[in-house]
Amino acid sequence: MAEFIMAAQNGRIIPKEDKIFGISRRANEMIEEKGEEAVVNATIGTLLDDDGELMVLSSVDDTFMGLEPEEYAGYAPIGGIPAFRKAAVRAALGKYEPKGYTEAVASPGGTGAIRNIIANYSCPGDKVLTSDWHWSPYGTIASELGRSVETYEMFNEDRQYNAEGLWEKTKQLLDAQDRLVIIINTPAHNPTGYALTNDDWKRVTDLLSNVPPEKRVTLLIDTAYIDFAGDEEQYRAFFPILETLPANILPTIAYSMSKTFTIYGMRCGAAICLAPTQEIAEEFRRVCEFSSRGSWSNCAKAGQSIIANIYADEALLARVSAERKDIREMLLARGRAFEEEARRVGLTIVPFDAGFFVSIPCDDPDAISAKLEKEGIFLVPLAKGLRVSVASISEEKCRRIPAKILAAMQ
Repeated sequence: MAEFIMAAQNGRIIPKEDKIFGISRRANEMIEEKGEEAVVNATIGTLLDDDGELMVLSSVDDTFMGLEPEEYAGYAPIGGIPAFRKAAVRAALGKYEPKGYTEAVASPGGTGAIRNIIANYSCPGDKVLTSDWHWSPYGTIASELGRSVETYEMFNEDRQYNAEGLWEKTKQLLDAQDRLVIIINTPAHNPTGYALTNDDWKRVTDLLSNVPPEKRVTLLIDTAYIDFAGDEEQYRAFFPILETLPANILPTIAYSMSKTFTIYGMRCGAAICLAPTQEIAEEFRRVCEFSSRGSWSNCAKAGQSIIANIYADEALLARVSAERKDIREMLLARGRAFEEEARRVGLTIVPFDAGFFVSIPCDDPDAISAKLEKEGIFLVPLAKGLRVSVASISEEKCRRIPAKILAAMQ
């Protein structure tokens, strides 16, 4: 008898269980059975200490505990409370002061920002462009909105960022559609840890400046991990380069407070534009608020109040930044340890700079992942390889597993 199904598939492929959460579930089951030391659960995209416990900035936690009821219990405006919106721009851009116009609209994490920008700056049936190594929910978001994802090869034969590949795909897609959203996840790219250099950005902007003036391109920078890439101002040095683009190319930012302030469960983020005119900036705010109203309505207020209060108190902001720096140094040490050990044993990894993840190119990632699970090593299989979360495992485990991954591949 055929399975009785009520839901409409609408052309989507909907798995019975999310792949990453399914692998993590199996890892936790093995931990229950064999203990923490026997298992390496490198699937989780949150910062965990060496004992596997969630790391939360105490300065942020203290701010949360000090909220008054009206700061968390009442509705927030659809676009976010005004103080939060100002704080979001400052948090995302750091010391950089744009020459143009900015607007920020609250979103449930960086994911919500990505959703609203795709919804408003592309059309049903359009393709959204991103790199072949990418965060798989981009495809889910696009599919939910009646779009699809097209990719270009992220790296050229010299293992450098492939700006020319991006441009070739851009031209192909703009021959078929009038609008294009391009997603670039940087710095600390998920899933590779790569960061576009300023020279990479200059090449990208030089090429995109050739887009015909009648076409519309929205450049969506997913900066989810920017504050864990290294020096917070150095890794924001590319923002002025974006403002050299012509008026028909709009730079936008998906910024995640969930990660930067370790409040993942509060789903706090913002969609931000760097617009050349006030009219384009105001349009950005209006259309994103409209989409918010038609999806989640308004975002949780507590996270917004926390961020607003932190940026209203310079001493508190300095405490948050110092505490984050300590965690970032730990994360960078883990990434370097994995990279060094991979180099020592001869395991090829995708070009890596910093961040939560390292990726390993390989054939048949699902089979290798399943093989490693039997040894208590849980990684995430991607289309082109395996993803390792150095954010969730100790430096010792980062050094332990490259040889085992290589053995499984061989």
